[in-house]
Amino acid sequence: MIFEQIKTGGDRNFGYLIGCDIQKKCAVVDPSPDPGPVIKRIEEFGLDVLYVINTHSHFDHTGGNDTFKKKFNAKLILHASSSLADIGVEDKETIDVGTLMLIFIHTPGHTEDSICIRVEEELMTGDTLFVGKVGGTYSRKEAEDEFSSLMRLQQLHDQTRVWSGHDYGVKPYSTIGEERINNPFILRLNSFDDFLWLKNNWASYKIEHGIK
Repeated sequence: MIFEQIKTGGDRNFGYLIGCDIQKKCAVVDPSPDPGPVIKRIEEFGLDVLYVINTHSHFDHTGGNDTFKKKFNAKLILHASSSLADIGVEDKETIDVGTLMLIFIHTPGHTEDSICIRVEEELMTGDTLFVGKVGGTYSRKEAEDEFSSLMRLQQLHDQTRVWSGHDYGVKPYSTIGEERINNPFILRLNSFDDFLWLKNNWASYKIEHGIK
């Protein structure tokens, strides 16, 4: 398997290249705001792009979609609730990229259409889960949805590698096991009230604990 995390500009955005090195097929995840670095790696590997997958419909994750549709005739995959999708996926749905199987996990919270993508031991979490942090929410309902989504991700085994949509943490990737120990939001998943308190007081908590 070809798997690469690629810096794509914007607000420290990460895109991802998932390729089958046997059949030379690939999918890309969130190749925006600047799709150029992702395209460069695709061409270097000589891959055929089947799909562009967006973890959610915010523009900093979808802005390169038209480039990939025009250049590679790629199909857009988002959650079924998104109007942008050529292919709308539901929770636990799968799709093949060559010999690889991608599994979609619906993780509403940051947005209603947020999804995570799992391939083998790699989990791309978009803006649902960052290294040591979680995605922003703007209402109690969104926070409740995110709380439930994060609980679901904690069912994955400790060695699952976490690859988020932005370089917001102390390092570019983590694991589910590390997040269980180090992420202050995950540590509060036993109580929604504690989780919500941290979201509401995150700015002062960061200062108090020296978190960037």
